[in-house]
Amino acid sequence: MTLTVLRSTRQGSWEKRILKSLNSMCTELSIPLARKRPVGEQKELLNKWNEMGTDEPDLSLFRPVYAPKDFLEVLINLRNPNYESGDSLSFRTHLGLIQVPLKVKDIPELKEFFVELGLTTGQLGIDDSTQVPPELFENEHVRIGQKVLTEQDSAAAQQYIRQGSPTALRAELWALILNISSHPEDILYYEQLKTNVIQHDLLVDSLIYKDVKLTASNDDYYFVFEDYLYQVLLCFSRDTSVLSHFAYNSASPPKSYIRGKLGLEEYAVFYPPNGVIPFHGFSMYVAPLCFLYHEPSKLYQIFREMYVRFFFRLHSISSHPSGIVSLCLLFETLLQTYLPQLFYHLREIGAQPLRISFKWMVRAFSGYLATDQLLLLWDRILGYNSLEILAVLAAAVFAFRAVNLMEVTSLAAAEAVLADLSTLKVMPLLQIFLFATVT
Repeated sequence: MTLTVLRSTRQGSWEKRILKSLNSMCTELSIPLARKRPVGEQKELLNKWNEMGTDEPDLSLFRPVYAPKDFLEVLINLRNPNYESGDSLSFRTHLGLIQVPLKVKDIPELKEFFVELGLTTGQLGIDDSTQVPPELFENEHVRIGQKVLTEQDSAAAQQYIRQGSPTALRAELWALILNISSHPEDILYYEQLKTNVIQHDLLVDSLIYKDVKLTASNDDYYFVFEDYLYQVLLCFSRDTSVLSHFAYNSASPPKSYIRGKLGLEEYAVFYPPNGVIPFHGFSMYVAPLCFLYHEPSKLYQIFREMYVRFFFRLHSISSHPSGIVSLCLLFETLLQTYLPQLFYHLREIGAQPLRISFKWMVRAFSGYLATDQLLLLWDRILGYNSLEILAVLAAAVFAFRAVNLMEVTSLAAAEAVLADLSTLKVMPLLQIFLFATVT
């Protein structure tokens, strides 16, 4: 099925719902979408730029424009108008929530795609995966990583990181893969975005504040980065260069019109300027990066590149293999095919697995895994230039907890079994699921 068919079904109406929610908030709170800050307010914000986390604005009346569970309902209702349910025998037997027949990889194809994750290949994040003692593998892996960095070979870095990145090299390796450097013009560009934040107040600023307060500020790993998160996300909302990703994104950037000129394109502007309305949990795309980058303009560049390469696909409707629709379908297909008893049991008790795993995938597991494990997972996203590993990990988590899940009798009980993923070790789970358990 083509991306255009998918987009025509739901993306447009979903975008309208988001805009309606934003506009109704404007009306209810009598707050403009954008306003120029008075000089006194500009000075105050500039003075507290590095300690915005100490600010406690009243955000009680603001609400996230949408949450992942709202988006899931939209995906569940997706249909291809060119497809009749009897057209495909293979898809007719799919009993998951996603009812769009897209091609997703099966286990043999995943094994081939993720061949470097095999049981005989050394991996960072696994203590006893091969015959080679882990400390010997790690020492040699660090030596090779240093050579890759010396040669500044982006393709080699991408291949190398498939086996995981040493902690000390990760920041430089990711920057090399993402083609991020620290040129003076990049720092100047970031400062220009900061100036725009200082001068203009946007309604989405309050949504960003609210999201950080609801998520990262309450997270044991990330609360210390609150100031960084405000700086990065406020600047991100003003960055018109982000608009270029809509050339390959099925979504459309929202538009606002100058008062009294509704519908006249020459009076239209994109709102927010980057075209991205933050949703509940959006700040968690930035939070893990704060462990790696402490210079704001570099942190900003890395996040922006991660977003336009990967993260946008987790909250837009498309048929791309790394898009959220395909990830949901891949997850459900893996469970139904390779863990059928568990899949049918959960389905029968009204605990469709996707209702539990969706929030993990839409946030790329940020806020759910321990940070060291999350960074090992994101190594592989960069290494394979694919988000498909998120669906595989989600299925592996269900496989790991299968015995307990077979005993539950309700959605709430299933959620309780899977409530805490912070002790999981990502790489052994992926290896066992792909190369040892499933045949």
